[in-house]
Amino acid sequence: FGESKSLKGNETILLVEDEEMVRNLIYESLENFGYNVKKAENGKKAINYCKKNNEMPIHLLITDVIMPDMSGKELVERLDGEHLGLPVLYISGYTGDAIGKHGVLEEGVNFLQKPFTPQVLAKKVREVLDLKSV
Repeated sequence: FGESKSLKGNETILLVEDEEMVRNLIYESLENFGYNVKKAENGKKAINYCKKNNEMPIHLLITDVIMPDMSGKELVERLDGEHLGLPVLYISGYTGDAIGKHGVLEEGVNFLQKPFTPQVLAKKVREVLDLKSV
């Protein structure tokens, strides 16, 4: 029970995932842990959301690595000008070779392999958020 409580949070998370079912599952999981989650189905919509809501802080970006139009890495690079130092958690169902080409398996990069349980996701989210506050 104590473990579950320590996984909770109230930070704002921007979730970028092109697969609707996966996006909704992650959204519901994080909302159940108390997070304020904003959803975008691609990098372009995520950038538009950030421009329209630039006074609202985003504490964490969760993005799929491989998406149509714009990769997660490209999204992070485009957002970094306005949201310098924004913590990022990359997620992917692809194996190491495919995502390694996108540069997200480098040391110090937060990555979570799909599929994952809500508990594993919440633990990783808490870990990444707590790293920033140290």
